[in-house]
Amino acid sequence: MGLFNITHPAFFLLTGIPGLESSQFWLAGLLCVMYAVALGGNTVILQAVRVEPSLHQPMYYFLSMLSFSDMAMSMATLPTVLRTFCLNARTIDFDACLIQMFLIHSFSMMESGILLAMSFDRYVAICDPLRYATVLTNEVIAGMGLAVTARSFIILFPLPFLFKRLPICRTNVLSHSYCLHPDMMKLACADITINSIYGFFVLISTFGMALLFIFLSYVLILHSVMAIASREERLKALNTCVSHILAVLAFYVPMIGVSTVHRFGKHVPRYIHVLLSNIYLFVPPVLNPLIYSAKTKEIRQAIVRMFHRIKM
Repeated sequence: MGLFNITHPAFFLLTGIPGLESSQFWLAGLLCVMYAVALGGNTVILQAVRVEPSLHQPMYYFLSMLSFSDMAMSMATLPTVLRTFCLNARTIDFDACLIQMFLIHSFSMMESGILLAMSFDRYVAICDPLRYATVLTNEVIAGMGLAVTARSFIILFPLPFLFKRLPICRTNVLSHSYCLHPDMMKLACADITINSIYGFFVLISTFGMALLFIFLSYVLILHSVMAIASREERLKALNTCVSHILAVLAFYVPMIGVSTVHRFGKHVPRYIHVLLSNIYLFVPPVLNPLIYSAKTKEIRQAIVRMFHRIKM
């Protein structure tokens, strides 16, 4: 059967949180607040790094990349989520859904790559500080950023085409207020083995490997820190990693929960699937600017100076 002879619906129907339709007004307000925090907080981080010379360092350049990916993720989901909850406008064009799916998964993969790059930054800073300036030059940082971005879009480029080859003849109702590949695959009335294998390969080879290397980097960091004689210096070195560790947990814990439930939780209540998927998409963009602003003195001071100049 050729690609152009396959039956596809003209649009999909998006869904809010089942069982909470009566609270949709309050949920819409909460989502608006979360989007405002995510977009506003990450914009402030980007602007602070841009205008403050003291933040023109590798660690903060990587933080800028993280803030950009968080903002991009928020912008990719904002139109459909707010339309679903605020206007009860549930339809999304078939091709628009494919584009949103591609963007959500791409920016998510980008974030995992940036978190890996940030762990490398912490490894070099603590384990080989004398070579820090020569290893992490501006050219190397720009190259790493481009590599992370290119990897995300190239690896996921086949995903929309793999889905488009599947006929959709059961229903056109999705389980969320945005488009995710595991959710869309369930609507196909054909063998989805290739899509499942490809999705699992992407999950293990990118997110899984990134998490493994992040873990190994912290094993080496901890080994180096334990060799420092002064307890005060050990705590000071570890404190520079706290923000990054929290960002890793905020990203990977919800993601592992979503992947586990989608693959093995067939009998889990539907609202659990929806709740975990929303946590996975909303928590990192909201928490990351709050974490770095609260735990990183240099960021906090730069933000204060920036707003002080604006008031003047």
